[in-house]
Amino acid sequence: MNCSKTPGFVLSGVSNDAEKWQFLFLLFLTLYLLGLLGNLILLLAIITDIRLHTPMYFFLSQLSFVDLCFTTTTTPKMLGDLWTRSGSISFSGCLTQLYFFAVFADMDNLLLMVMAIDRYAAICHPLWYPLLMTPCRCGGLVGVSWGVAHSVSLIHTILLSQLSFYTNQDIPHYFCDFGPLLWLSCSDTHLNEDLMMALAGFLGMMPLLCIISSYAHIFYAVVRVPSAQGKRKALATCSSHISMVILFYSTVFATYLKPPSTSHSSGELVAAVMYTLVIPTLNPFIYSLRNKDVKSSLKMILGMKNFQD
Repeated sequence: MNCSKTPGFVLSGVSNDAEKWQFLFLLFLTLYLLGLLGNLILLLAIITDIRLHTPMYFFLSQLSFVDLCFTTTTTPKMLGDLWTRSGSISFSGCLTQLYFFAVFADMDNLLLMVMAIDRYAAICHPLWYPLLMTPCRCGGLVGVSWGVAHSVSLIHTILLSQLSFYTNQDIPHYFCDFGPLLWLSCSDTHLNEDLMMALAGFLGMMPLLCIISSYAHIFYAVVRVPSAQGKRKALATCSSHISMVILFYSTVFATYLKPPSTSHSSGELVAAVMYTLVIPTLNPFIYSLRNKDVKSSLKMILGMKNFQD
């Protein structure tokens, strides 16, 4: 097989299923539109309701914005491939999609860590909370997260652009991801794999350990609360975030907890659909259904007189 610095690829993760493409198209389109609508409404609620101008909701608004971008990076291309039954993508288009996919995936990860830190400060240090989580510090945490996400993604993309790849090959995925691309490379990928594993380990384990540590302190503080009502109130502010953390990390680990250049199975594709499309769609509904302040704001925005508590 010939090698090239600028090969063309075919994304064959879902477009080659001739029997199910109509069902998959309608399913993914419905999920995508629900995700767009849910995240846009949640963003609008947080921006317009002054009661939601707090650090927790500021971070949630950032997460909604990231989820909007995250799903838009991969889903429209997947829907187009299902509709046209082609799946072809240029090398430059593949690298562009990969760059933004990595940015928003890392931002999801880092924002979940930042939100855990916010809950730790609010529950374990309530008197110091206004001084700890000032608007400047909140903006700094988000700004640093964006900087780290863009830097890591840029490093990976530049290194991938230096490799040669087999021409006219199928990528067994529905978007350009690091593992399938390395699998199709005819160059030495040891540097890419080692750096990917190191950065993925750092960006994967460091936020997760921070989240675990934050909730260990939170649960220890809640145990010492004398009243049952106080315990429920403290844990209620964390339940939505815990649900998001469990969903995100379980699907990410199912997809990436393996050497990056090994082939993808159908189970990994399902896990990838979960964290790139299903979870961003569920996030705004998880928060709106479990949060009275958000439900009250949505009631005003949507003009609903009977929004169930």
